[in-house]
Amino acid sequence: MFKKIVKCYDYKFIVALIVLSLIGLVMVYSASMVTAVSRYGVEGDYFYQKQKLALIAGFFFFCVAAFIPYKIYREKKVLKILLVTVITLLALVLIFGHTAGNAQSWLILGPIRIQPLEFTKLTIIVYLSAVFANKQEYINDLKRAIIPPILIVFFICFLIALQPDYGGILLILGTVSAIVLCSGISKKSMLKIALLGVVGIFVMLVVLLVTGHIDTVFSPVRLARFTGFLHPFANQQGDGYQLVNSYLAIGTGGLSGEGLGQGVQKAGYLPESHTDFIMAVIAEELGFWGVLLVLGLLFFIILQGLKIARRCNDPFGALLAIGISVMIGIQAFVNLGAVTGILPITGVTLPFVSYGGSSLTLLMFAVGVLANISMFNKYEKKYKNKLTDPRELKSV
Repeated sequence: MFKKIVKCYDYKFIVALIVLSLIGLVMVYSASMVTAVSRYGVEGDYFYQKQKLALIAGFFFFCVAAFIPYKIYREKKVLKILLVTVITLLALVLIFGHTAGNAQSWLILGPIRIQPLEFTKLTIIVYLSAVFANKQEYINDLKRAIIPPILIVFFICFLIALQPDYGGILLILGTVSAIVLCSGISKKSMLKIALLGVVGIFVMLVVLLVTGHIDTVFSPVRLARFTGFLHPFANQQGDGYQLVNSYLAIGTGGLSGEGLGQGVQKAGYLPESHTDFIMAVIAEELGFWGVLLVLGLLFFIILQGLKIARRCNDPFGALLAIGISVMIGIQAFVNLGAVTGILPITGVTLPFVSYGGSSLTLLMFAVGVLANISMFNKYEKKYKNKLTDPRELKSV
């Protein structure tokens, strides 16, 4: 049986994931060498070594998720544990959290830095997929099937808004929208959800105003991130600084790039060269072909995830695969939009490529779940209810 299970894994998907992650590891090293020494006063390979450990841990969690039956996440006890854990972590980060990038989003436990938002994204995907899969018989019942999970999502978004993390909220709401659209809910119910969303946002703003957090969440420094991308060259040394240098890096790279490690913009000109703007470094050093390779691998992983969802007969597995795939897709789109000036800079990293232990570990676990859904789907179609081979009967 074990051999049959192993044969059912999608190895093209796994190879693409490994190649993309290794490219990310190399580029983190290249993009962070100068920053590590000049800005943080540590060894040149500091961020590379941390990312390498995160990748090893992430691959371990990928293997664990790939072998654990995904249907276990549908259990009510598991869902309760996940929700309570995430809400507790988000509350703790507001009290004891470390501030970085103008957002209080990190918990520091000794040498370990945890960003609860990363675990929150996957938890919401699991929770909504399970809720809508379990309530298919009365999916359009507003009180029983729709309002309770939507209220929980808005409460979690409210906690994230207090950090504040606009990019995180955008990713969550985008992923939630995709799950709702694919859950079987009628157009009428979707309209009701949209109205609930508007009311929820209004209530959140009122609560922020009453509690005195409105100035913190919508401070001039944070709002400048949204306005700076519209006219970056109008204030090249201020709000448009990162975007202008991103343009310079992308324009310099051309088709073949300046060569690995030969980029100039990462040498103090591009502040977040190994995190938010790592694609600009890839464009400068590896050129158009390097960018095309990274985007191709990302697109392949997302496309395979959507194919897994389409082929899955289990509503929970299908919604879970859709949620994970869309989460990766939206995160990549928001990051690339910021690097190219299409979208505001919100601090969203490039999946599997940018530096970040929490993000990489979470994403590896998430795609491990995708691999498990794919394996179970193939296994059931290939072996379930299949007549036993006569030679096997003789051996018995």
